[in-house]
Amino acid sequence: MNTELRRIVGLGFGPAAGPMLERLRRGGLLAEVKGPEEGSADWLAARWSGARAVVAVGACGLVTRLIAPLIADKDSDPAVVVVDPDGRFVVPLLGIHGAGGDRLGQEIAALIGGQAVLTGASASGSRLPLDAFGLAWGWRRGRGDWRTLMVEEARSPGALHHQESGTRLWLELEAAAAAPGSVPEALVIGPRSGAGCRWHPPSLWLGIGCERNTSLGVLERLVDEGLASQELAGEAVAGLASIDRKGDEPALLALAERRGWPMRLYDSATLAAVSVPHPSEAVAREMGTPSVAEAAALQAAFQASSPQAATLTDTRDTPPRLLLGKRIERAAFGERGAATLAVALAERQWAPQRGHLHLVGSGPGPIGLLSGEARQALAAATVWVGYGLYLDLLEPLRRPDQLRREGRLTEERARCAEALDLARQGIDVALISSGDSGIYGMAGLALELWLQLPPLDRPGFTVHPGVSALQLAAARAGAPLMHDFCTISLSDRLTPWEVIERRLRGAASGDFVVALYNPRSLGRPWQLGRALELLSEDRPSSIPVLLARQLGRADECLSLHTLHTLPQEQVDMLSLVLVGNSTTKVQDGRMVTPRGYPGSALV
Repeated sequence: MNTELRRIVGLGFGPAAGPMLERLRRGGLLAEVKGPEEGSADWLAARWSGARAVVAVGACGLVTRLIAPLIADKDSDPAVVVVDPDGRFVVPLLGIHGAGGDRLGQEIAALIGGQAVLTGASASGSRLPLDAFGLAWGWRRGRGDWRTLMVEEARSPGALHHQESGTRLWLELEAAAAAPGSVPEALVIGPRSGAGCRWHPPSLWLGIGCERNTSLGVLERLVDEGLASQELAGEAVAGLASIDRKGDEPALLALAERRGWPMRLYDSATLAAVSVPHPSEAVAREMGTPSVAEAAALQAAFQASSPQAATLTDTRDTPPRLLLGKRIERAAFGERGAATLAVALAERQWAPQRGHLHLVGSGPGPIGLLSGEARQALAAATVWVGYGLYLDLLEPLRRPDQLRREGRLTEERARCAEALDLARQGIDVALISSGDSGIYGMAGLALELWLQLPPLDRPGFTVHPGVSALQLAAARAGAPLMHDFCTISLSDRLTPWEVIERRLRGAASGDFVVALYNPRSLGRPWQLGRALELLSEDRPSSIPVLLARQLGRADECLSLHTLHTLPQEQVDMLSLVLVGNSTTKVQDGRMVTPRGYPGSALV
């Protein structure tokens, strides 16, 4: 998820707090939990400055008194979120905007099935918190009188803003419906420092060339003074770029690590192909390219602006441009070497190290079947991408500050590419399938595209398990999956029918319980009959068969038949057909496949 490097720590009060803290720890939210032998005040004081957030299980009054001596200012204090021991309510108490308290509270509530109690003016009015919303879009907050901006926005909603760089998808949010205005002094989104309240998308690329063993101080002075000369903000830097021969340069590596900037390296042929305003014959003789700094900055900005595959996101045709041409810095007294710097502005923001792609299955339909982990992922995501029908099933969980991006049913690759591209830009994205994302869902295709990216371009990637139609059908019918089973899709859109037939024969000869997905459509009505014929070759026609339609939805319908009596004309693409094995039986309207526990027999 899109989190800072600082940790989330937890503590509780009273014996009832322990189970809830353990639940949050197992859910992956807490990096450390206070032990019973440690004093709360001293334990928290030792971790306060290094924590991103504190989660306390107990009473709000008690927590307020505990943290009161530690509070310094809203720019450095961690968020504090209070959870009642029963998990009914989650209350962001401190740092609700800038430190991400509201967002963390919503994630916790989703995980434990509680209610987030949000008391801020922006949350109560379903408006964007202007001093915090950019974090969700992969941006960094810059300087400005944020308190005054928030007061003015509360009096007169509608974000007056000017945007030079970064994604503009945020303007499509329901919470941003009152925007935009065009007063640059109010809210400025772009790479530059200056007046107004500033959000900085990661869109600047620093091209750097240097002599061997140049001192770190030379590079730091060059970067800081170079950015300041053009009123460019360090918070807007996406990364560094240089020639591959500098990949082991100690000062360059130290600069990248100290500033937290990823580094791209290019060979001389790639850089030589880039047109630059200040080529050098001397550099060409030495490095095999007439430019290192300018060419590397432009090449990196171009690469960041070119997603791996065509997407549905906000693409524009403006090429990257230099905001700072080649600038030279030489060693001062006690230093060594010399270095050059150039700065390019990319058309698209880039920060995969901040983004995360979550693969989430909506389940068969009911929201109640979502796991806590899936709910947490949905709560954390800034953008939901999916087919409209699947998004509709989860719509009651979507907030006004979360963007919905729909795709058509047959455009799975385009949806995966869009979700991956957004995550590369530094955004937490939920790519939503029906059922379980890892079972006939989007996880496989998304992972294939993710693996095609260079490691530097890969955002976080997590597949969250869900409930497949197979599981719900079995639960509704009784216990038909107590022994070995398999699933087979009868759709030959992606798999040749001869392959499907081989799998059906194998399932029949192995006496598996078989779940048939995509069993019958208007364009291919005959495959189901052929499948039943193949399954009948090694088992009697009296074997029980479950027909389940519209599982988990208002029109849900389940009926029990046999291989011989299944009404094929009632089967469609909204159905699942579950065929029992030779031991499966129906008794009192329940379908069961004996497992064969010790002392029992498969009869």
